[in-house]
Amino acid sequence: MRKFQIISDSACDLPKELVSRYRIRVIPFYVSFNQKVYLKESEEIGITEFYSILNEGKTFPKTSLPSVQDYIDCFEQCIEHGEDVLCFCITDKFSGSYASAVNAREIVLEDYPEAQISVMNTSLVTAAQGLLVIEAAKMREAGYTIDEILPKMHQLKETARIMFTVDTLEYLQKGGRIGKVTALAGNMLNLKPMIVVREGELNPYSNVRGRKKSLKKEVEMVEEFFTENRLNYEDYEFCIDCTDFDSPDVAYVKDKLEKVIGRELSLPLFHIGVTIGTYTGPNTVGCCFIRKFTR
Repeated sequence: MRKFQIISDSACDLPKELVSRYRIRVIPFYVSFNQKVYLKESEEIGITEFYSILNEGKTFPKTSLPSVQDYIDCFEQCIEHGEDVLCFCITDKFSGSYASAVNAREIVLEDYPEAQISVMNTSLVTAAQGLLVIEAAKMREAGYTIDEILPKMHQLKETARIMFTVDTLEYLQKGGRIGKVTALAGNMLNLKPMIVVREGELNPYSNVRGRKKSLKKEVEMVEEFFTENRLNYEDYEFCIDCTDFDSPDVAYVKDKLEKVIGRELSLPLFHIGVTIGTYTGPNTVGCCFIRKFTR
């Protein structure tokens, strides 16, 4: 079986230890606070630094997708090392990253027609995308080929969900995800929107008044999903997705989620990166899950 490299754009928000453990290459998004200088996520600007600037509240960030050339460079490096490519991209409803990767694929195949380069629109964002990538890496470890992995990825991505809440509606409003009047009214009433990420979009679930109640509701949303669909927690991988590892809110949600699923989380915390953090703002925490790969 020919070797292959698993690649993802940085919207997957995979912790560095998982990137290293599963031998994944990450192609960064870019972010700018002045719309002149764009910095590579995690390479030229750290996630903690990003939120530090965001907290200052002076400017609203803009993100930019990986370029076609970014993908070309990465694909060619893999092929020249004797590896085919399996590339995962953030939902095309949020970004043109997938289109960049597809264009790069066509260009690279002109010079390397014998190579296999598969690009997948995950229809997912942040930790959900990351969990899907990890399941692909587990399948690679089990000896599956790209052609065997891809159909399973299309099945698994439908099982992924993120249940989360934000501390303020300000960033959703600035990013064009909700209207200004809605954001203003919501903040005045201390409303915390409960959001589910599915089919590549942010979907409203309900509004809860007060931060503590919204954090508790997140875990209840997970319970409701599994109960309504008659699913078994043991069949799923779970993680916590957040903007601040040290926040007591993260510890609170993690503890409640572990009690519900009946086990400790095996994965480290996922740090919400610039692609989604631009819209959610600081102090965001969510529960994420995906069905596990089985032979």
